[in-house]
Amino acid sequence: MVAAAQETAESAAVRAKARRARDEELLVWPDLVFVEFIAAMVFLLALTALSITIDAPLLDRANPAVTPNPSKAPWYFLNLQELLLHMDPALAGVIVPTVALVALGAIPYYDQSNEGQGEWLSTPNAWRLMWIGTAVGSIGSIILILFDASMHVRIYEGLTHGKWPVALNFIRNARSIQNDLPWPAWTRAIDTNPILRTDLLGLPKMDLSINIPELFVAQIIPISLMMGLPIIFSIVLWKMGEAKTRRDHMIAQFAGFIAVYVVLTLVGTAFRGQGMELLPPWLVKPPVS
Repeated sequence: MVAAAQETAESAAVRAKARRARDEELLVWPDLVFVEFIAAMVFLLALTALSITIDAPLLDRANPAVTPNPSKAPWYFLNLQELLLHMDPALAGVIVPTVALVALGAIPYYDQSNEGQGEWLSTPNAWRLMWIGTAVGSIGSIILILFDASMHVRIYEGLTHGKWPVALNFIRNARSIQNDLPWPAWTRAIDTNPILRTDLLGLPKMDLSINIPELFVAQIIPISLMMGLPIIFSIVLWKMGEAKTRRDHMIAQFAGFIAVYVVLTLVGTAFRGQGMELLPPWLVKPPVS
């Protein structure tokens, strides 16, 4: 009788737990489908209003012999196209996206805590870290883009009505470090062809001379910034007592990554005019053939 009573009690507890779990569930209809329907209608109305009020900048029939100016990638690749303006093409087009995808996939393996799994922003400082990461990523990206576009030079010349000092030409932008600093002549063409021979590997013979100034500007500086700034950011958050766990650091870093992604996409979309020059959006015109 005791065993029967225990089994009855356990069965009642199981049934009560099942009822509670059922009460906490949401049905596909109407809970999910109704919300999706409302979202779809709002999107359709917004798209219709935009299509009525804004004319699409349609051009003439495409001519494969003429490249439009500017020639832009699809919007989802404009962030990579923006990176191509600031660093080595192989670095921006292949290495950076690959490393970024690998790093995003490694986040769950770095954050091994089981507490709060499946919850958005589950740590006490998560919201604050998200906003800090967003601000740092956005402002930092904008500053670097403006520097590489020599915007500080334009501001200086606009305020002083004079020319940028010749002695400071090496900080006009990243490329000026390569062109205006007094690099020794031998650093611009180090012949490594006798040592690094691609023809020995069955590949076409290639010129593998090393240009140290170009290597420094197009690869060393971007790599140092992309690796060093997030590390410094995490150290500062740790020293300030904001990021106390691995998840805190990942939340801040991921928020910064998304902010950089969005800024690069917006700049490539709305702030690049003919010749990919950095311009205010109201001066960016449709491509010309």
